[in-house]
Formats: sequence, structure tokens, C-alpha cells
Amino acid sequence: MQSNKNLFNSILGKMIVTKEGKRLGFVKDITFETRSGELINLIVKDSTSYIKNLNLEKANTKDFLIPHSAIIAIGDFVVVSEEDLI
Repeated sequence: MQSNKNLFNSILGKMIVTKEGKRLGFVKDITFETRSGELINLIVKDSTSYIKNLNLEKANTKDFLIPHSAIIAIGDFVVVSEEDLI
């Protein structure tokens, strides 16, 4: 259980970039299915002007949401597929 908490904390604040290297913002929080623990969306903070050109859903707080299906990899950065965002 502790390792799952560490994984969650390690993703917060990471820069989100497309596989082409375009910066989108930083991970503010996540949304997930409470029963299964399945990741649904990343909530983006400090979004760049580039992300505003994409047709992304917004949270109640007006922060952009990136669907889990667009995530390619999580390491030093969160890498997403821009094609899966459109």
C-alpha cells in the first residue's frame, strides 16, 4: 500500500510533454476510479499556451484534463501522444 502512495506522489509536479517535445504544463492531480484504482485523467496546472489550442476537456476548476489513454510513459517527464489528445 505504501508503494502505491509513493507512486502517486512521484507523479505530482512532473512536467507533461508531447512525444514531439512540446510542453503542456505540470501534473496538478489525478482522477481515478475509486473501486478499481484505474487512472482516468491527469489534471494539468500551469498550462502553456500550446495546450489551449488543443480541444481538451476541463475540470470544474478550469484546469485541463489529459486522458490516461494519451499517456505513453512516465519517467522524468510525463510523455503523452498528441494524436490521442485531439
